[in-house]
Amino acid sequence: MSHDSVRPSEETGLHRHPVVGRPGKVVAVHLNYPSRIAQRGRTPAKPSYFLKPVTSLAAAGQAVERPAGAELLAFEGEIALVIGRSARRIAPADGWSHVAAVTAANDLGVYDLRSADKGSNLRSKGGDGYTPLGPATLPAAEIDPAALRVRTWVNGELVQEDSAGTLVFPFGELIADLSQLITLEPGDVVLTGTPAGSSVVVPGDVVEVEVDVPGTEHRTGRLRTEVTEGSEVLPEFSAQPAVDDHQRAEAWGSREAAGLESPFELTEDLVAKLRKVSVATLSAQLRKHGYNQLSIDGVRSDKPGSKIIGRARTLRFVPAREDLFRSHGGGYNAQKRTFDSLSPGDVLVVEARGERGSGTVGDILALRAQVLGAAGIVTDGGVRDHSAVKDLDIPTFSSGPHPAVLGRKHVPWDADLTVACGGATVQPGDVIVGDDDGVLVIPPALLGDVLDAAVAQEAEEAWIAARVAEGTPVQGLYPLTGEWRRRYDAEREARISQEGPK
Repeated sequence: MSHDSVRPSEETGLHRHPVVGRPGKVVAVHLNYPSRIAQRGRTPAKPSYFLKPVTSLAAAGQAVERPAGAELLAFEGEIALVIGRSARRIAPADGWSHVAAVTAANDLGVYDLRSADKGSNLRSKGGDGYTPLGPATLPAAEIDPAALRVRTWVNGELVQEDSAGTLVFPFGELIADLSQLITLEPGDVVLTGTPAGSSVVVPGDVVEVEVDVPGTEHRTGRLRTEVTEGSEVLPEFSAQPAVDDHQRAEAWGSREAAGLESPFELTEDLVAKLRKVSVATLSAQLRKHGYNQLSIDGVRSDKPGSKIIGRARTLRFVPAREDLFRSHGGGYNAQKRTFDSLSPGDVLVVEARGERGSGTVGDILALRAQVLGAAGIVTDGGVRDHSAVKDLDIPTFSSGPHPAVLGRKHVPWDADLTVACGGATVQPGDVIVGDDDGVLVIPPALLGDVLDAAVAQEAEEAWIAARVAEGTPVQGLYPLTGEWRRRYDAEREARISQEGPK
């Protein structure tokens, strides 16, 4: 498939040629559109790729088969680039000049088979017919690449629309980046990412993708693909389809779209209530509910009087080992990636095994967390640049200062998984509350009952404190019993009757 094979048809703006032939390779980008990145919740610093077999290519109008026993076949409308001349170690400014043509693509994938190849996408995205292209190409030399638009319809309803002008990694940069280690040859195809709106389709659905330059005659026409049901069951010696709610949410685009229960939300009302109650009171209520292992021990705030309230994000360090630090400690490692992915309201909880002999966060990363709106940082390890971190607005709870960098005691390993911090098990999404008394982990399912009881307890204790200040002995007053209990309850009922419930 060379540039010379691209010839105009009778329809202005459309170039008919055998898009589906035998290119040497098909390269696909993982994440590129900001709308899709926001859905996925992770921001790539550099582009990353996977290969699709050339046997996955299909022409417009061909059907695609959802494997028997599979549930989650998802479409991804994309802009595909067809290489026109060889590219090897070129600069980003020269990348577009190596593109001969542009066409529409559908980067289909079966989420049920994602686990089979641990990230390579070979079977999940490499099946026969999983890369339809066409029906026509647009000449790259006549197009402003940033003006290209991709749209996708499912059963006639528009579900995706975005502009190449929003891309995190422009086309020229992708071509240049790939060419540093891989020679791109005429006919090679590069899929450039999909915007938000990708979702699941079922047998009988029709997916159409079109690439155009709005306001011009440059358009590919609609790439039509009908979904059919496969009849051949995978044999026992092959990896079988397997899904869970995480894969369902990823395939459909959200938990809500997948029909799953909405995740717990830490609302403004809940945060306001949490600000009114102390960690000590919450701890007492958790104990009454049978939970005694939810305090993160050995950590203290760098700013007395500060409080953290938020949802847990997690980061795990493993003990230092020279070879592992060389492979995982440098560059854009798990620590930096996690800090870069924080969102407003997140509390980053770091498992450092209680090791105080090294820093686990410093001023630059703490500042990054603050800029992204994170609510706090909790680590059972040390903090470098302690004075500078303390001067930031974001509260940090740690085991104390230490000047050493990670490599002395730690290797940054992985994130967003269940960790142990200060003797407590913390899962992503747990509610984290900290003040001068310490830090607690509250399972979301418990929060409502525990918080209401804590608010009631603090109101009661404020009333008791007022009586003690008046000179009343604590016998029978703390805790409330007998006549003191009846008196408190009567005053409380009278207040509620007069003011209404708070």
